[in-house]
Amino acid sequence: MPEDKKFGFIPIASDITPVPPNEIAQDDQTELLHLGGGHLTEDQLHENIPLLFFVLTGGTEQKVYNLWQKRKEKFENEPVFLLAHSGNNSLPASLEILARLHQDGAKGKIIYLDKQTNKDCWNELEITVKYFSIKCRLRKTRIGLIGKPSDWLIASMPDTEIIQKNWGPQVIPIDLEELKNEIDEVTDKEIEEAHYSFVSKASEIKEPSKKELKNVVKVYSALQHLVKKYELSALSLRCFDLVVDLKTTGCFALAKLNDEGIIAGCEGDIVSTLGMIWANLLTDQTVWMANPAQLDEQNNSVWLAHCTVPMSLVDKYKLRSHFESGLGVGIEGELSKGKATLFRLGGKCLEKSWVSNAEIMESGTEENLCRTQVRVKLHSNYKPSDLLNEPLGNHMLLIRGSYAKEMHNWLDAFAS
Repeated sequence: MPEDKKFGFIPIASDITPVPPNEIAQDDQTELLHLGGGHLTEDQLHENIPLLFFVLTGGTEQKVYNLWQKRKEKFENEPVFLLAHSGNNSLPASLEILARLHQDGAKGKIIYLDKQTNKDCWNELEITVKYFSIKCRLRKTRIGLIGKPSDWLIASMPDTEIIQKNWGPQVIPIDLEELKNEIDEVTDKEIEEAHYSFVSKASEIKEPSKKELKNVVKVYSALQHLVKKYELSALSLRCFDLVVDLKTTGCFALAKLNDEGIIAGCEGDIVSTLGMIWANLLTDQTVWMANPAQLDEQNNSVWLAHCTVPMSLVDKYKLRSHFESGLGVGIEGELSKGKATLFRLGGKCLEKSWVSNAEIMESGTEENLCRTQVRVKLHSNYKPSDLLNEPLGNHMLLIRGSYAKEMHNWLDAFAS
């Protein structure tokens, strides 16, 4: 299928139908092409693109079921989307097919193409294709896990096979020693531009020395080399080992990479990194990963804190030491007030989620918390006690804007 096509569809008609398939529901097929669709054949069943089955006539139930089983050989946990129209017994056939798919434990849905009675059908199809394309992009994603997950992440280190099976991305293990070797090879000249930009835009430099400021930029440059070498879409770094072994931090490097579109998570937390990738694909927003450091039941809010934050999310930032160690460089950013979404994935098989619309209320400067601190008020349907009763892990993720409904819709349709 041509690269410019957004999705593919397979028109399926009964063998005894006298009318050629391309003449059945002709207006609907033309509209599918107009919306960026392309005709697929059985030989293209295993292409990693959004795929819809257009049930043109009755008598196609077994055909569609067999095609789904073949597709399932490669994409086991993919939902099935059937297109039905108002003639040729398309709808009853689709109902029978979907009933059987549900019996087999598959997720699925019928989009009924009839503008007279279902005026939102084409908008529904476009949203479905958008969501489906995210699933396909996740399957193309390569996450570099640089070092093992930090020792304290006892609930956030699923088998990499589970990540690939249930969500799609491939996890590429990379030894932390390789990163250290890359850092040693970085020259001062190589980091000159990035170092100047980072330091000159800071509103204040408090604890870090000139050497510490240069060293954290070298970590960024070294990670760039690994991204290119392993063709990574994202990474998660066991960053505390850099503090212990090299007396430096990854806080700037991860912030800078996120601003450049390379999703980068802290502490080897592969679950949070996956959540960052997913949210970025769905909303096109930069994601902040942080600790829920304090809860306020009375004001229905959570204080988030971390020593790294993408600079694109803050109005200004100061350069501080890393909070826990007093070494390297941490970023104390100030976020403006506004709508936000707070979320987290979790569960043994990454089958659980927690999502709430929220409001950024204020930034903080407490000396006993990680450097960037933000108080976030939760949507009225959610309470801080939710996190105490059924936590999914020790990190939360935040994006600007209200996206809870869209996230829930995607999870309902595509999460395994």
